[in-house]
Amino acid sequence: MIDVDETIRERINRAIDAKKTLAASYVDEHGKPHISFYGSTHFHAPDTLGLWVRNPDNALLRTISTRPDMAFIYGDIGDTVYCTMEGTARVVTDPAVRQRVYDEMHPIERHFDQAMAGVAVLVDLQRVTVLSKAGKVVQTRH
Repeated sequence: MIDVDETIRERINRAIDAKKTLAASYVDEHGKPHISFYGSTHFHAPDTLGLWVRNPDNALLRTISTRPDMAFIYGDIGDTVYCTMEGTARVVTDPAVRQRVYDEMHPIERHFDQAMAGVAVLVDLQRVTVLSKAGKVVQTRH
């Protein structure tokens, strides 16, 4: 079972405030790897990430139906906290969930798509690894 600690969830949710970043990766429909910064990434639930893709024609969105696997990495060298997350992405179609993903993302990111033209994506986490001064914790979905 995956239940990411609230401290880590808050680090991810407020990464922008701490001047940190989170990178997301996937392999597109042509087999080409991509890595991008998604400042909208946040914890939607203790085992699920939410992110907002501003451009509805984004390659990630075209890829999810056939290659839904994504990976994320967060690092804070100063505090010695590193986190990798792997999961299965899905596009959100339910209007209430879409609105919630939009509302949950950092206000700076909402500013870039005030018209809500983007697409909400949820990533069901399959594996989370946190490495810190306290040690290494690995959680996997069973």
